[in-house]
Amino acid sequence: MKTKPTIQRIKRQSFRDEIYEALRQAIVSLELEPGAKLSDQELAEQFGVSRTPVREALKRLEDEGLVEAVPGSATRVTPLKPEEGRHAFTVVAALHALAARLAVPYLGTEEHEALEQSNKALEEALGRNDVPAAIEADNAFHAVFLQAAGNPEILSALKGILPKVQRLEISRFASAHGLQSVEQHREITEACRKRDAAAASRLVEENWLTLGERLAGSNQAEKG
Repeated sequence: MKTKPTIQRIKRQSFRDEIYEALRQAIVSLELEPGAKLSDQELAEQFGVSRTPVREALKRLEDEGLVEAVPGSATRVTPLKPEEGRHAFTVVAALHALAARLAVPYLGTEEHEALEQSNKALEEALGRNDVPAAIEADNAFHAVFLQAAGNPEILSALKGILPKVQRLEISRFASAHGLQSVEQHREITEACRKRDAAAASRLVEENWLTLGERLAGSNQAEKG
């Protein structure tokens, strides 16, 4: 006799987490634009749940700086703020530099090839003016170091701050910025092949700081 599959009731916490992840992705990708108003009632209807898990998800996003409650008004997606972006890039640059320094001694042929392939993908995406693909390729390049470093604390620290950086990248990423990154990536890859961890770390930090200054320093940022 065929046994029935075991099906467990979905916990309310699962709703909250799923709603949080969905809203977080929509905010980071700019599907929910900076400054967009968020109604917990409307969101609850869209997700098909009660307002409680939606409010819990919004509170978590507020703690991360992606959502803000405006006195006398509705909750909204946090507008892009140049100064906050500049601070975020400084921290992200330091964490990625640390990852590179830890990773270089463990990089082998496979990792070196991954660095070159992702940088080639970045250059090709820029040639097509394909911003999403360019950002994906750039992320893949730096992911090589994050994975090889083997330090979960770096990943944990980056998870909380990367959304602020990613929103700026998506909103203002341009070919001129990307082409400079392509050249910097080549220098980083060469330092890795020489197993020069100090140089690779320094170059990775410069790569992130340069991008941050160009993006966060733009006068096109939205005002809060």
